[in-house]
Amino acid sequence: MSEYVERCLPRVESLGPALDALGYLADDGLVTALFLALRLPQPLLLEGEAGVGKTEAAKAVSALLGSPLIRLQCYEGLDAAEALYEWNHPRQLLGIRLAEARNEEIAEADLFGEQYLLRRPVLAALTHPGPAPAVLLIDEIDRADDDFEAFLLEVLAEASVTIPEFGTIRAAVPPVVLLTSNRTRDLHDALKRRCLYHWIDYPDTGRLVEIVRRRVPGTSRELAVAVAASVRRLRALDLQKAPGIAETIDWLAALRLLGVPRLDARVAGSTLGSVLKYREDQELVRERGLTWLVAGPQP
Repeated sequence: MSEYVERCLPRVESLGPALDALGYLADDGLVTALFLALRLPQPLLLEGEAGVGKTEAAKAVSALLGSPLIRLQCYEGLDAAEALYEWNHPRQLLGIRLAEARNEEIAEADLFGEQYLLRRPVLAALTHPGPAPAVLLIDEIDRADDDFEAFLLEVLAEASVTIPEFGTIRAAVPPVVLLTSNRTRDLHDALKRRCLYHWIDYPDTGRLVEIVRRRVPGTSRELAVAVAASVRRLRALDLQKAPGIAETIDWLAALRLLGVPRLDARVAGSTLGSVLKYREDQELVRERGLTWLVAGPQP
């Protein structure tokens, strides 16, 4: 890893407070995993339920290093060209026409020079000049196909990619690579072998209160505690999508905007769409009882 990162993070003990100062609260396990990913260096695979802060971890690391966050959002059908590079065909065509207008010969190799190369996220991260490494976030890798996982192996193992018309490009300053997965499918062992691994669980109520109060400034501790406790009750139900940190922040922000001093059944009922995004989930909660939601015993 570059001397830049070593100077920023001389010891693992320095990372937690640094992330804390940026507004990202991480437990000891996550702090250690991020430190190893930065200093070994090695890609880090973060798994966990949606909304537990996986993407925010990458944003915090980027802010900490003062380097760009380059995000590749994965989806079914994503291929290497969309992640890596494309050729600027309109510019190539213009080059051909200019050569013809000047009665000049143009070789095929001339049309595949760097000036015609459009860098997509993976190539942009590998060619970032430094001194701080770029942070490459490969988000929701579980949504991509097996073929895309196979393409990533060279990137993860060698910090390099091969472009047939151009050759192999190796990173002068290898990026920090963070992959996230909501575990909608199992990833292949070959990819996992190249990564460190950490599971991010839902935070306990105390940590959740601290997180959401930072993200929604000015919120009373009483209201934050009430919302966190209600979210904990929601997670005990058989919901299609249990609320994560992001939904908890949304709910608290809505209550803050409405000027609600405390969470009661009426308020919970009118703002339930801030925290539950499926009609069936909302119906399940209403059947269980809004009074239970805001005042029932902890599950």
